[in-house]
Amino acid sequence: MTKVLVLWADTRSANFGVQVLARGLAELATRAWGPDTVVEFQNYMPGDSPVSFTTRSIARDFGRRNGPIKAKLREYDVILDSGAGDSFTDIYGLKRHAFMVYASRSAAKLGIPLAMGPQTIGPFTTAAGRRGGKYCLDRASVVQSRDDVSAEYSATLGRPVDARATDVVFALPRAEVPKSRDVVVNVSGLLWFSDRHGDSAGYRTSVRSLLDELRSAGRQVSLLAHVVDAVSIDDDVAAVRELGAQFRSALEVVVPRTLDEVRSTVGSAEWVVGARMHACLNALSMGTPAIPWAYSRKFAPLMSDLGWDLSVDLAHEQNPGEVTAQVITTRKGSDVGDQLKGVHDLAEERLEAAVASLQSVGAP
Repeated sequence: MTKVLVLWADTRSANFGVQVLARGLAELATRAWGPDTVVEFQNYMPGDSPVSFTTRSIARDFGRRNGPIKAKLREYDVILDSGAGDSFTDIYGLKRHAFMVYASRSAAKLGIPLAMGPQTIGPFTTAAGRRGGKYCLDRASVVQSRDDVSAEYSATLGRPVDARATDVVFALPRAEVPKSRDVVVNVSGLLWFSDRHGDSAGYRTSVRSLLDELRSAGRQVSLLAHVVDAVSIDDDVAAVRELGAQFRSALEVVVPRTLDEVRSTVGSAEWVVGARMHACLNALSMGTPAIPWAYSRKFAPLMSDLGWDLSVDLAHEQNPGEVTAQVITTRKGSDVGDQLKGVHDLAEERLEAAVASLQSVGAP
C-alpha cells in the first residue's frame, strides 16, 4: 500500500478549482499506484489536514528534526505536489512561493520522493523566484507540466519535464447530465472586486454587456459562483448576487455547495462562459463548450494544447461581452461536438503519460 500526500489542495476548499486538483490528483495516484493507494491532502492552511504549512509552522519546523512539517511529511511514501495548479510562480508573491520551496526542501532532506503533478510552471519574474523554482525542479523525482509553454519554461531552468500532461479535471468521473440550462456565466469575485489582475471596472462593464447581449438575443442566463464562502474578496458569491440584484432577479443565481453540484450545473448548460479557469475546464470535461475569459498566462497554453480555440483575452479584447455573445448566438453547442471529443481524447492521452511517469517513482 502506497501512502500519498497531495500538497496545496484539499477537498474542503472554498475554491472548487482547488477541490478539482485534490480529487483529480487522487485519481491519478490511484491509477499509478493501485486501488489500495491512500491519498491525503495538505493545503497551505489547515483544511483536510489540521496542520498549517505557512509561516508559523515553518518557524517551528526550521532547523528541527521533528518540527510539525517534517513530522507530517514523514507519514507518507510519496509527496505529490499540485503547485496549486498555477501557483508554482512568484507572480502571486514570494511568500507563497517560499512555502512551496520549504516543503520541497523538507521532503528532499527526509529522502521522500516528491513528484510535481500536472501544473503551470512559472513564470518567475525575480532572481529569488527563479532560484527557488530551479531548486524545486532539480530535486523533484518527477516533473509534469499541464501545457507545452510550461514544459518549455521548465527546460529553460535546466529541468526538462517527464510528462507533458493536462489539467487533472479530465481525470474526474463524468456523469451524463440532461441539458436544462442555456448559458451559464461564471463571474469571478477576483476580477469583480480587485484590480490585481486587471481593471475591475472594465470587467464589470464587460460582464454586464455580455448579459445584455445574450438577453437581447433571447438567451436564458444563469450566474454561477465557483469560489464560495472564501474569507477574502476573491469570493464569487457576493459578485453573482450583486449582479443578480442589478438585473432584478431576472437571472438564476447558482451558489453550489459541492464540486459535484458545480459539475452538474455546467454539464446541464448549452454554453459556459467563465473567468475562473476551472469553471471552464469543468464544463469542457463534462462535454459542454466553454468560452474562457483569460486574465493570465495560464489559460491560453492549456486550452491551445487541448485543441480548444474558443477563448477571449481580457487584456487585449476591447469588447469581450459582444464578441462572446456573438459566438454563442451564431454557433450551436452541438456544432462543436467533434472538437469536444478531440479535447477528451487528447486529455486522456496526456493523462496516461502522466500516470506512466508517476509509476516511475515506484511503490515502496
